[in-house]
Amino acid sequence: MAEVLVNNIIEMFGNFSSSQFGGEIITFVISLLPILELRGGLLAAGALNVNPVIAYIIAIIGNLLPIPFILMFLTPIFNWMKKTKLFKGIVEKLENKAMKNKEKFEKGEFIALIIFVGIPLPGTGAWTGALIASVLGMNRKKAMLAIILGVIMASIIMMFLSYGLLNNIMYH
Repeated sequence: MAEVLVNNIIEMFGNFSSSQFGGEIITFVISLLPILELRGGLLAAGALNVNPVIAYIIAIIGNLLPIPFILMFLTPIFNWMKKTKLFKGIVEKLENKAMKNKEKFEKGEFIALIIFVGIPLPGTGAWTGALIASVLGMNRKKAMLAIILGVIMASIIMMFLSYGLLNNIMYH
């Protein structure tokens, strides 16, 4: 599924990907997006033949850039949204989902957050990790460090997949 989304996004950029720094910009933009994040950015970089070292750095920066803002502002935004009819149900559903996993995270929250962010599976990643950390009231500095370590873990796995196995299967 991620590969299909990445390919669709690459197609949206059209010939831009072949312009100077086009692949790098696409890698950065995809890495910023929720759901695709670093995983999608590195898949795109591999497909666009972006230098692996450059892609690695760009994808990590793109993936981590929104995280401090999510950690700082998600709780106040959720509190405001819960006061509206339109968003109350959505916020409560997200909070309930995070609270369902609260016990798993509380015992070893730091390590659990690293692993959650670091294993590149659908529904995991820096954005979701920041959401869980915020809803559970985890210390922001501790959460940020865990997310950074998780993103590094995911980036190593995805570099192998994007520039190794998957890249050779899908794009060559």
